[in-house]
Formats: sequence, structure tokens, C-alpha cells
Amino acid sequence: MSNTIIELKKADLTLGTVAASVHVLKSIDLKIDEGEAVGIVGPSGSGKSTLLMVLAGLERLDSGEIHIGKTPLHTLNEDRLADFRGKNIGIVFQSFHLIANMTALENVAVPLELANVPNPFDIARKELTAVGLGERLNHYPGQLSGGEQQRVAIARALAPSPAVLIADEPTGNLDTETGKQIADLLFSKQAERRMTLILVTHDTALAARCSRQIRVRSGQIEADSRAGTATRMAMA
Repeated sequence: MSNTIIELKKADLTLGTVAASVHVLKSIDLKIDEGEAVGIVGPSGSGKSTLLMVLAGLERLDSGEIHIGKTPLHTLNEDRLADFRGKNIGIVFQSFHLIANMTALENVAVPLELANVPNPFDIARKELTAVGLGERLNHYPGQLSGGEQQRVAIARALAPSPAVLIADEPTGNLDTETGKQIADLLFSKQAERRMTLILVTHDTALAARCSRQIRVRSGQIEADSRAGTATRMAMA
């Protein structure tokens, strides 16, 4: 029997100023099980990236609830939320977000060091080797290809051994072949470590590799398909 690891209840969020506010998420209910690979898709401006940021603990809800495991993220202050996120959620962005004046090894190790994780450089070395960069530890981001930089970002996300790995357009800045290699890496690590993987993508082929696809439109879940079955969600 599957266990729910993420649950949203009546999740609602408006962004922007009062004069130019946008109701981005509209009373969303969602459950995601441990070990699922979930692709979130939808047109530009649909709210899918904002939904991902809420799931990552990077955006706060105006109302409603978000639970990851037994932790109610909506009740945590900023310090406790950042601590929880650092230990439990790995995040991979489209644009890598590496620190230019740090080596690949430092980019992975320093966040662990700041979180007081023992032996951060040993962990970083192991993770970089696991993503195929064992010979590039001392290279700076500017000396690495786009695919290599994304591998560093994945190693950084995996280093704390998170229960949830979140990826926002992880192949968006890469050519087709490199993007496929990065996708293969993400799915292999998800299966190997039995993590929950949640990704936003415009790439239908990438989304199709997930065990579940959620389509977002106008701030609501329009469709939810899993294990060969599709569910249309009621629209307000």
C-alpha cells in the first residue's frame, strides 16, 4: 500500500500587487505518494511552476494546507521551513543556479557544510562521481558544459538524500541529446533511491516518462492520469 508523502488541501495563492494581482492557484487538492514520478504540464501562465514552488516550500500559500510527510509546511516560520527544505527536498532548476567562483565540488559541499552535515566534501565527491563528474571536481561552472553544470546541480540536490526531488524544466536549457542524458540520470536516481520525483516540463516526451501526469490550467488541476487511467478534474 502506497503512503502519501505530499498533500495539498484547498491550496490558494495570489501573486502580485493589489492593482495587478493574479490568482495563480485556486483551491487545489492534491496527493502524491512516496516513490511516484510526477510530471506537471500545462500552458504558459497556467500556474504549474508556481505549484512546483509551493511543493518545494519556496512559495507560501495565502490559504489552505501543505503537508510533506507529517510536517505541515504552512505552519513553519521561515527558518524552520528553510531547515526542513534543506534536509528533505532537493531542487533542480532550469538555469542551474551554480556559484560561479566555486568549483563543482564546492558547489555541492558548501550547502552541506552550512547545514552542519558531517563530512560534506566526502559526500560531495561521492555524489559528483555518481553523476559522472568524478574527473571534473575542481572545475568551475564556466569551465563546464551546460549538461555538466546540470549534473552538478543534480548532485547538489541529491547530496542531502532528500525524500523529494523537484525539477523545474530540468532539460529546458539543453540540446536534445544532452537533455535526454539528464532525463535518464534523473529517472535512474529516482528509481535507485526510491525518491518521489516531481517535475515541470513543456517536453511531452519527458512528461510521458513519469508514472503520473498532472495537467494544470488557469490555476486548477484540469486532468490527472496515473497507471493508464485519466481523471478530469472539475473546473470552477
